[in-house]
Amino acid sequence: MTALTAIDLFAGAGGATQGLKDSGIRVVAAVENDKAAADTYAANHPSVMLKEEDIEQVDPGELQQALQADLGDLFLITACPPCQGFSTLGLGNRSDPRNDLVRQVGRFADEFRPRVVLLENVPGLATDDRYRELTANLERWGYRSESYVVDAADFGVPQKRRRLIQVALRPADAARFPKDLRDALPSDFPLSGPSAAEALEIAGPVEGATDRLHRPRRHSRAVLDRIRAIPQNGGRHDLPAKHRLKCHESLDRHGASTVYSRIRTTGPAPTMTTRCTTPSCGRFVHPTEHRGITLREAALLQSFPLEYQFAGSHQAVERQIGNAIPVRLAQALGHIVQRLSSPIEAVV
Repeated sequence: MTALTAIDLFAGAGGATQGLKDSGIRVVAAVENDKAAADTYAANHPSVMLKEEDIEQVDPGELQQALQADLGDLFLITACPPCQGFSTLGLGNRSDPRNDLVRQVGRFADEFRPRVVLLENVPGLATDDRYRELTANLERWGYRSESYVVDAADFGVPQKRRRLIQVALRPADAARFPKDLRDALPSDFPLSGPSAAEALEIAGPVEGATDRLHRPRRHSRAVLDRIRAIPQNGGRHDLPAKHRLKCHESLDRHGASTVYSRIRTTGPAPTMTTRCTTPSCGRFVHPTEHRGITLREAALLQSFPLEYQFAGSHQAVERQIGNAIPVRLAQALGHIVQRLSSPIEAVV
C-alpha cells in the first residue's frame, strides 16, 4: 500500500472521501450500509473498495487481507458515526442504539493500527461514555489524541457548522498538537471562502435547469405567499399577521425560531440539516428568490463539487447532504493530519 492511504467508515455520500482525495490522501476502502448513500458513493468514487453492509457485520481482519495491508500500513481511518443521539437538532436520545456505533471505530483502529484516527461528529458526543471509552482504548493502543470543536465556516465552508474533531496519532510520544487546528494548515490553504449567496450562484438559475437536483420543492399557494412576504435577510417574525401560523407561537421555546427564514445575503448559511430544502424547517429560503433552496444548492453549501452525483429520491439525497461532512472541511483535515503525523512538520 502507498503511504497516504485511508479507510472511510460511515462513509455516507462520500464527503470525507472527496475532501481527503483533494488533500492528496487515497481512500482505498469505505463502509456504508444505506443503499442510496452507497449508490452515491460508488458513482463518485468507483475505484474505492466499498462495503455496502452493516458495519457491525464487516470483519476488519478480512478487509485488511482484501487490501493486502499489514499491521500499521494504513495511514488513516476516518469516521463519522451516526450523530442523531448526540445532536441538539434532534431528540438527543442517549439510549438510541445507533450511538453504540462509535465503538466500531475502535474495532477497526485496533485491527489496522493506522498512523492517524480521525473522528468527526457533533460536539455533544464529547460528553458520552462511549466516546471516552474509545479515547481510552486508543491511548492503550499507543495513540495520543486531542479533540477540538470547530466551525466549518472558519475553514472556508459557506456554512456555519459546529463539529467535534478528534485526532489520534501514533506513536504517542511523537504526537504534537496545535492549540488551534488552523495553525497546522499549509500557509497556502485559504481560510476564507465564498459567502452562502455566492455559493448558491454557482448552481445557476433554476429556470430551464437540466440538473434534476436543481429543482425547488413545489409549494402550496399559502406557503408561496408566505415566502413572498419574507424580506431579504428576514424570517417569520417579519411576516404580516395573516401569514403567521398558530403552531409557530411555541417554536422559540424549542430552538426553532429560524423556520421560514431567508439565507442571509452576506456571510455563511446556517447548518444544512436532513431537511435543508424545506422552508418550514429552518433558514432555508433562497436569499432573493421566492422558493426554498434546491438539493444542488444545498450540496454546494456543503462544498460538494458542482458535478457531484447523488442517487436516490429527493428525501434520500436531502438526508445524504445533511449528514455529510463538508468537503472543504475534510480537505483541510486531510492537510492537517498529514502535517501533524510528520514530527518535522508538527505544530505546537
